[in-house]
Amino acid sequence: LSQFLKQLGIHPDWQFVDVYGMEPELLSMVPRPVCALLLLFPVTEKYESFKTEEEERIKAMGQDVKPSVYFMKQTINNACGTIGLIHAIANNREKINFETNSSMKKFLEDSLSMTPEERAKYLETYEAIRVTHESSAHEGQTEAPSIDEKVDLHFIALVNVGGHLYELDGRKPFPVNHGETTDDSFLEDAIGVCKKFMERDPEELRFNAIALSAA
Repeated sequence: LSQFLKQLGIHPDWQFVDVYGMEPELLSMVPRPVCALLLLFPVTEKYESFKTEEEERIKAMGQDVKPSVYFMKQTINNACGTIGLIHAIANNREKINFETNSSMKKFLEDSLSMTPEERAKYLETYEAIRVTHESSAHEGQTEAPSIDEKVDLHFIALVNVGGHLYELDGRKPFPVNHGETTDDSFLEDAIGVCKKFMERDPEELRFNAIALSAA
């Protein structure tokens, strides 16, 4: 992933680091500050039914989503990693140093005024990011799972925008506000959200968290 950032023209002030566990002593090993967390998790029936309930609940009760949250829909199959990455970077663009000719910087500048659907369509035409994603996805496929094993894993991004912790998932109709957070407590708060995912699927082991940390 850090190689991917470099190809997108992002200075190495921020790096992706693996979160090896959710206990305080393992979290203390993650370099701070952390500005985003990516969660990779299995899409199971339990998750899908929760997702439907959550959507209905939010539509009924409403939620506070700041207009400054950058959110995009996912229309490209298997691009959830790329979309998670864009969500992580787009919502921290003030903190991140881009190279002058950065393809990510240009993508964000062009798409800031777009709707979540228009951003998805724009990504479909935006070779520089898609090609980079596809080549890095293939590199990571040395141990391809066997064909019988239907692996349906999905990436989401957790970010702090204006003191609120948002879950950004291009398969959902809108961001999900998980309550207040601060720069200092963000990693612990985001891990709290990850734990809820894990508690809903206690038999599942395929959960991975990756932090975007200061290098």
